[in-house]
Amino acid sequence: MTTGTNPAALAEAPLLQARNSAAFWAATGRARGHEVLRRPGFLAVAGDDRAGLRILIQEPKLGGDELAEITELARGAAGPVDVEDPFSATDLTHLNLRSWQMPVMLRQPGPVAEPAMSVRRVRTEDDLRAAERAVIDGFELTRFEPYRGGEMFPMALLTQPGVDVFVAHLDGEIAGAAVTVVANGIASHYWVGTPPAFRSRGVGRAVMLGSLAPLTGLPVTLTASRLGKPLYESLGYTVAAPSTWWSST
Repeated sequence: MTTGTNPAALAEAPLLQARNSAAFWAATGRARGHEVLRRPGFLAVAGDDRAGLRILIQEPKLGGDELAEITELARGAAGPVDVEDPFSATDLTHLNLRSWQMPVMLRQPGPVAEPAMSVRRVRTEDDLRAAERAVIDGFELTRFEPYRGGEMFPMALLTQPGVDVFVAHLDGEIAGAAVTVVANGIASHYWVGTPPAFRSRGVGRAVMLGSLAPLTGLPVTLTASRLGKPLYESLGYTVAAPSTWWSST
């Protein structure tokens, strides 16, 4: 458990999350063969009609040209549009997207307990397919239905620098999954998912503990859902700031 998160570290957390999210989605875009666009104020991954367009705001103040380009990308997207703004500073109401806020959270370096069930780093295609299904089911990602193996998590994702996928085992089945990304001296979690059939059995805690074990020497950020926040707080995470999300779905 970590204690005493200092205010300066919390103030920096949105920027750390922004940079790490850009690293993760750039890696995801490369693995999927999608176009990755880098600008000073944002990163965009332009996918197909199912994956859609993902935009990661990188600065609290965007220039007019960057905002115009985001608008053009969103209006011309082949599929769903998702925008993540860890600074909650960019107004995209003109795009008629649904918006909501979730907290960016920070965990300082520190030890973690052993998980109550087996958690392992994914190495094989079978495990990656099971992790993919766990995330699609856990997050109810209907955009990836009907299921096409390797569409969300291609095998190439495992070769991307700093990216790891973890799975938790319960009753002989893969019951949950999480992705971690290490970039620029910090780590972050993504897609911490448990299918409905395995919920309320400690799977989320286990996959978090198992995936945190290699990261105990690093600060770790994440963006928490309302349901996930109490779990993350119990693991030593502290709320730093609200992140605003915009979505066409």
